[in-house]
Amino acid sequence: MTDVDTPSAAPLPADGFALYPDRSVIALRVNGELKDLATVVHATDAVEPITIDSPDGLGILRHSAAHVLAQAVQRINPQANLGIGPPITDGFYYDFGVEHPFSTDDLKAIEKEMQRIIREGQRFVRRVVTDEEARAELVDEPFKLELIGLKGPASTGSGTAAAEIAEGASVEVGAGELTIYDNVNRDGETVWKDLCRGPHLPSTRLIGNGWALTRVAGAYWRGSEKNPQLQRIYGTAWPTKDELRAYQQRLEEAAKRDHRKLGKELDLFSFPEEIGSGLSVWHPRGGVVRQEMEQHALRRHKAAGYTYVYTPHISKQDLFIQSNHLVTYKEGMFPPIHLDEERDEHGEITKHGVDYYLKPMNCPMHILIYKERARSYRDLPMRLAENGTVYRNELSGALHGLTRVRGFTQDDSHLFVTPDQLEEETTRVLEFVVSMLRDFGLSEFELELSMRDDEKAKWIGSDEFWDYSTNALRNVALKSGLKLTEVPGEAAFYGPKIDLKTKDAIGRTWQLSTVQVDPNLPERFELEYTDRDGQKKRPIMIHRALFGSIERFFAILLEHYAGAFPVWLSPVQVVGIPVAEEYADYLGEVVAQLVADGVRAELDHSDDRMQKKIRTHTTHKVPLMLIAGEQDRSAGTVSFRFRDGSQQNGVPIADAVRRIHEAIASRALVNTAEEFA
Repeated sequence: MTDVDTPSAAPLPADGFALYPDRSVIALRVNGELKDLATVVHATDAVEPITIDSPDGLGILRHSAAHVLAQAVQRINPQANLGIGPPITDGFYYDFGVEHPFSTDDLKAIEKEMQRIIREGQRFVRRVVTDEEARAELVDEPFKLELIGLKGPASTGSGTAAAEIAEGASVEVGAGELTIYDNVNRDGETVWKDLCRGPHLPSTRLIGNGWALTRVAGAYWRGSEKNPQLQRIYGTAWPTKDELRAYQQRLEEAAKRDHRKLGKELDLFSFPEEIGSGLSVWHPRGGVVRQEMEQHALRRHKAAGYTYVYTPHISKQDLFIQSNHLVTYKEGMFPPIHLDEERDEHGEITKHGVDYYLKPMNCPMHILIYKERARSYRDLPMRLAENGTVYRNELSGALHGLTRVRGFTQDDSHLFVTPDQLEEETTRVLEFVVSMLRDFGLSEFELELSMRDDEKAKWIGSDEFWDYSTNALRNVALKSGLKLTEVPGEAAFYGPKIDLKTKDAIGRTWQLSTVQVDPNLPERFELEYTDRDGQKKRPIMIHRALFGSIERFFAILLEHYAGAFPVWLSPVQVVGIPVAEEYADYLGEVVAQLVADGVRAELDHSDDRMQKKIRTHTTHKVPLMLIAGEQDRSAGTVSFRFRDGSQQNGVPIADAVRRIHEAIASRALVNTAEEFA
């Protein structure tokens, strides 16, 4: 970041166009806030140029493209009502209230209209308005009026009203003043407008040709099924056509790796309609992979000093009232189950019932385990772990394979520590998490530290707590050597957290593990330990999910490996394929030896020809195929066939068995003969 008196010889005050004539600069960061390039800055301002290919620049490009999409829709259908249109990862969307759903033909027409608007070179012009002025100008836009009402004239972006604004709506009516963006043509005429915080590109021309509309979906207004269902159009936008093509190629590869498609093809899991939406069943082959994941994690956790516990799936409501889940998270919980009511022979109630809830989180029950008896500083740190199944009442439209479900199992851990143990224990946690994820073949990581910001009303706890806990997490992150991004304002209301992100084989970023510092629940449940000085003190709680959820992590691994798991995770590790039936007994003895050693090995007894068997097991992603014919039987050898079609012939049986065991023990990824060498 630089002071504005250095980038240009333009006299000050001056706008960004004068300071940065380079067309790659499309916006400014002034004193930490994103602003339009037309913003006038002064000598005392700290200014940073924002280029279109930067993360902030991409967001501005995509937000501007969303406005052009909305303008194009209303040119074609003036009766369409505007919802919201935020930038999102790799793209943007806009929601519309329309009488009839959009079709593929509609998208083609909308794209043509967008191209016209882009070529017109309309300027995005920001204008501050009062609530009354905004309501008058947007009188025909009921969804916009609702957002203005939520903001309220005195809103500062915090409190109840801000919390009610749907995700994505903050691009329009978040903190600060209310603004409208006019689209102004070359004649100076305003041809379209939208309620928006901005910033935007200087001109629609800068959107260029690196964009495309991608799909249509239904979306409930403000994310609630109680509200009208709108039509959502998704799109993507990039600085250049080449970057758009590269993104489209990544999408094609992602479609091939879609875990829902692979789960069906490889017979791993399903979602039977008879059970219900968002509730999965695991088939034998998928169950094998899941069990390997869980057992490996179990061994590693025990070695790291964790103790496994087990808790029920359901609890009385009082527990979730005390934990505050029924206050802040009720909509995410399933409706109550009323139990324990008793009546006499006349039907009169003699004992009132109690509402029970399916648990959305495991932490309250782990707290009760801690609280069961008195604790000393000698008991801390106390590390509790559980593969605990939880239930969340996700909207049907948000469900997505195994990555967004209604019932899932968290590999949950809760650690109870003294304040002076916080940094050391968090270091251990982060090192453990990274090491475990490397075991599963992931290697690229970065960290995000979520901190509080200056809006003090949003946070609880003393300044002292926030300072030492945030500094502790920062020190841990810096010591890790991983890339660290600090994000003010994104902490939980009670404490900071570290999120770990990883990249998969095709470059997609996934958020996995979270390390959350929590003094709040120990306070709510009045947890204590006796310190060295004999005084009762509060422990700090660390929430830690390594995989996040086993279902979601399984889906990520499935897509990362495109179904071709490493040998140690493969549902079937070895399959024997005799060249002809007369060699089945010979090869069967090798397979039997492997099975006795704990290898997941099978002999293909089917009547199919050898080449068809090879194709079948290659399609099923089996990493190691053993083939034997007369030459192998005579020499006491076998031949290896790999997933890419390569082979290694004439391998002595003892050597083959040893190499299979080594591949499993090393957690090797074996797709080729070279990888098995």
